[in-house]
Amino acid sequence: MSKPAVNSFFVGRALAEGLYEQLGNSLTNALSELGKFEAEQKEHLRSFTQQVMERATQEVATVVGDSNFPASNSEPVDLQATIDELRAEVAQLRSELQQYRNRTV
Repeated sequence: MSKPAVNSFFVGRALAEGLYEQLGNSLTNALSELGKFEAEQKEHLRSFTQQVMERATQEVATVVGDSNFPASNSEPVDLQATIDELRAEVAQLRSELQQYRNRTV
C-alpha cells in the first residue's frame, strides 16, 4: 500500500471519530436542554395550578361568606360530615320554604 492511501485512511478515521464525538456532545447538550425545559414547564404548571386553586378557594369563601372554608393547604375535610351538614341545611330550608308557602296561601 502506498503512503498517501494509509494517510488518507487515518485522516478519514480521525475525522469520523471527531464527528462522532461532536455528535455525542451535541446530543448530550440537546437532551440536557430538553430536560431543563421539561422541568421548568412542570414547575410553571404546578405554580399555575396552585394559583388557580388559591383563587378558587378565595372566591368560594367570598361567595359562601365562610372564612372557615378549607384552604388547599389545610387539613383534609371529613367529606361525609360536610355532606351531612349540607343535607341538614337543605332540609331546614325546605321546611322554612314550606312554612312560607303555607302562610301565603
